[in-house]
Amino acid sequence: MAETVPRSDRLQEAARRLVERLFAGERPFGLKFWDGTYLPPSPGASARADVVLRRPEVLARLLEPPLDLALGEAYLEGSLDVEGDLEAVLEALERHAARLSPRHWIGLLREVRGLRAGLRDLGIAARLRGRTHSKPRDRAAIRHHYDVSNAFYRLWLDRRMVYSCAYFPEGDEDLDTAQEKKLEHIARKLRLAPGERLLDIGAGWGGLVLFAAERYGVHAVGVTVAEQQVRFVREEARRRGLEDRVQIRPEDYREVRGRFDKIASVGMAEHVGRERLPDYFRIAHANLEPGGLMLHHVITRGPVPSRFSGELASGEFLRRYVFPDGEILPLWAHLQAAEAAGFEVRDVEDWREHYAATLRWWVRRLNARFDEAVAAVGEPRARLWRLYMSVSAYQFAAGHLAVHQVLLAKPDERGEVDLPRSRCWLYVTESPHAGG
Repeated sequence: MAETVPRSDRLQEAARRLVERLFAGERPFGLKFWDGTYLPPSPGASARADVVLRRPEVLARLLEPPLDLALGEAYLEGSLDVEGDLEAVLEALERHAARLSPRHWIGLLREVRGLRAGLRDLGIAARLRGRTHSKPRDRAAIRHHYDVSNAFYRLWLDRRMVYSCAYFPEGDEDLDTAQEKKLEHIARKLRLAPGERLLDIGAGWGGLVLFAAERYGVHAVGVTVAEQQVRFVREEARRRGLEDRVQIRPEDYREVRGRFDKIASVGMAEHVGRERLPDYFRIAHANLEPGGLMLHHVITRGPVPSRFSGELASGEFLRRYVFPDGEILPLWAHLQAAEAAGFEVRDVEDWREHYAATLRWWVRRLNARFDEAVAAVGEPRARLWRLYMSVSAYQFAAGHLAVHQVLLAKPDERGEVDLPRSRCWLYVTESPHAGG
């Protein structure tokens, strides 16, 4: 009687053939199997990472499209892991994306038939109800991401807890310095002056409102629907003696009522949605004094289309686990909506490379304190943040995503806006309006 080959061995051999076929001669990562067997990188390739398959069943899950959801959930569970440079693996996958269609996997499908393809429910997926971008649903979506744990974010953000793209004008700044320079750059673009009223839509942990009150002497109002952020900013304002200058409100952007000299929105508009974008700009315009300025900072679609599409990159993983209901739109959609609301576009700046650098800082800092992160939020959620930030760093570096700062103006009745005729004033040594 012929010797029967164990199923796990057949799966390993089938997986080996699949990987060698997909990445023939160009695979910069090794492959570790559940039994300790190791398939080294292609000859001559620099070994920058190893992909680890911890159990045979993960192969069945990885054959269920969409691929981004399959890979993401297997990584969260720990059945799939990456040791080393995760971005190098993403780059290799994209380079060979044309070979990753499920129609090339028929041979492996025969081997994995009958395996349990499902993974256990990790309890960290968003479960939203109601109409998309209604106030209650938006509130739940924001809290899903931002109310994870202040202690968790403190582990890897800068000292001011700024959770948006930093600014590296020299390229060798550390994260704290780069975030400080970002806040200063925004303050200069808005030409903040003592006594002015500043509105920050989506204030986060208060980095901008606290900075603007301390350095520029403005009266700052921040709005956010994330409860933990509200508590954090109020405590920080008390600790710094800024309660008379900094107010944080638990408000949706649609609930804002007031008169402000300047408005900032940094990394918030991605949560608004295409259909609501005209309302977002209309409300901001209504709350801004004539002659005032608005700084609109937003992630946009990048200049380089991704080779991943359809079943390979559906966006379902990101929507389900990271940013439910979030939408990344082209820059023109934001500019069109802003102009329709009555704004004049005065300046546009692309910070794509800066966000790649920011995300890599965050990943390094998270990895350095990963055990503490696991203790704070659990291993699946800590792995989720490491994965999504690594993937995002690659997407910005590759040009699939961009981030733009747009300076908008609301001309007064004579059509005037108080702005210099060149951008030289942004780069002078002294802050033009700083004061306490």
